[in-house]
Amino acid sequence: MKVSIGGYSFYNTYRDGKMDVFGYLESVKYRYRMDAVDLWNGFFIDRTNPIYKLADESYIRKIKEALDEKELRVVNFAIDGAHLWDPDPDIRQKLYENALVHLNAAEILGAETVRIDTGGSYKESSPMTDEQFEYTVKRYHEYAERAAAGGYKIGPENHMGASLLPREMKRIAEAVDHPAFGFLLHLNRWKADQQTGDDLVAPWAFHTHFDAKTVVLPEAEAKIKSLLAGGYDGYWGVEYNAEGDQYAEMAWIVAAVKRLLANAGQDIKRGGTAQ
Repeated sequence: MKVSIGGYSFYNTYRDGKMDVFGYLESVKYRYRMDAVDLWNGFFIDRTNPIYKLADESYIRKIKEALDEKELRVVNFAIDGAHLWDPDPDIRQKLYENALVHLNAAEILGAETVRIDTGGSYKESSPMTDEQFEYTVKRYHEYAERAAAGGYKIGPENHMGASLLPREMKRIAEAVDHPAFGFLLHLNRWKADQQTGDDLVAPWAFHTHFDAKTVVLPEAEAKIKSLLAGGYDGYWGVEYNAEGDQYAEMAWIVAAVKRLLANAGQDIKRGGTAQ
């Protein structure tokens, strides 16, 4: 099954000094028996500055060597601290420069999809101003052109600011209008249009995330079937930063996602619908 584990799922273990990026790769390959990783730059950035400085290129190449040794694909590279919008133009420029450094890393790592956020608050969201929208569309189009040349896809997650509004995400996608642009769809995480949000942005989904709340939703299987019916062929990522024993908690949620996928697949074979 196409299941991956988002690196942020082990943030507490990393924060406690019990895991680094190489330990994460080992765990994904040998503990959970997966063939792909869902990298998060939080394992190899300097978090003392809001615009997170990435580790130098030599370290990125060591990560690439470890990926190759374990025959692991990078199905998504989630980038924090290089989002597009900030109302301060000087900060915006620094974020842009940081994004370019991270895109270079994504290309070294062989990332198949890349998440760079829109910007804004994690707790609040509102539609973009005209200035913000124009800037956002311009930058994502630029990044999509680069991604197309590099053989990957790029776009935001419904993670912060305007990206938590599915109609704003749809508006961005339609304006960028590029085959290398898409979304990391974190299922059921919206500040508006909660019931229809996933379906609104599904045509542009290149990767997905489940969390502990999503995986137990009564409609979880229906969401999977709806995405599959729409042609989704990406990985089903798990992003769940559990409070307690993260290794055990991850085993639980991975098993839960696999069960949902198996049940959805069987229902589709029997002629079931997304309802």
